Amino acid sequence: MIARIGVIGGGAWGTALAQVAAGKGHDTLLWAREPEVVAGINDTRQNPLFLPGIPLSDRIKATGELARLDGCNAWLVVTPAQHMRAVLEQAPRCDRPLILCSKGIEERSGHLLHHVAREVCPGASVMVLSGPTFAHEVATGLPTALTLAADGDNLAEQVRDRLALPQFRLYLSDDLAGAEVGGAVKNVLAIACGVVEGKGLGQNARAALIARGFAEMTRFGLACGARRETLAGLSGLGDLVLTCSSTSSRNFSLGKGIGEGRSAAELMADRRTVAEGAFTAPVLRRIADERGIDMPIVAAVDDLLAARANVDQVLEALLSRPPRPEAH
Repeated sequence: MIARIGVIGGGAWGTALAQVAAGKGHDTLLWAREPEVVAGINDTRQNPLFLPGIPLSDRIKATGELARLDGCNAWLVVTPAQHMRAVLEQAPRCDRPLILCSKGIEERSGHLLHHVAREVCPGASVMVLSGPTFAHEVATGLPTALTLAADGDNLAEQVRDRLALPQFRLYLSDDLAGAEVGGAVKNVLAIACGVVEGKGLGQNARAALIARGFAEMTRFGLACGARRETLAGLSGLGDLVLTCSSTSSRNFSLGKGIGEGRSAAELMADRRTVAEGAFTAPVLRRIADERGIDMPIVAAVDDLLAARANVDQVLEALLSRPPRPEAH
């Protein structure tokens, strides 16, 4: 039985998930690296850095000591993707169910995060929670639906039943790769859609970019063993539509700034929160090139982020591509 859940990561999404985990009156322990987050949650029932102004459940307690999570039956892992391995390596006895809630691909290894978790914690059951979510909406109880992907039905059902609320619906899947690919690729595509917004290219261009970006996501996902129906579901197309349409998306906001003429380096230096797509783009492009997967939008975003080309140059390159059948 999964009674007490620990949350690893005190950003906006980790805090929102702690709010969900406490939603049925269960004690929930959240680990955060930042002392001001720990103090804010414990003393004022708010996360002052990442989710200000939203009152949090009295059932949530925060700690800066990973060892205290040893008393939890399962962990929601909500660290930035590039730090997940290091945090799990420091965690006590990671032999319990791990529900991965971060979105990205490990830059160093090129591995999806569920592979990384299994390398670090070989005795753990690993699941993936992914879908169209803005943390502030989840934390305030607005309706949300996500995919929970796991290898085994029994444990996945326990996690679903433990976390599910009327306004927080979980749909089960056994396609971990599909759930992760959607969440990783959509972050890069959201940067591209932000560029379209910042450059003032119009709604037609953004709709076309979402559709052609989804084609890239599908090609990459199928090459990674994902199923097409997963990519067309909540964790793929659903998340893509959300993050490509709102400045509440960190990745969309980053792209919008680039489209308005600011440099990626300048924009990322100003941020406390992480736009995961900036770290995913180069590794995604590398894997695509190695496997011969055509991903021109991802390549264009990578060029922009690395300052190898400016917005006008990548637009010219994309718009001058030879015509081809839509199914390709």
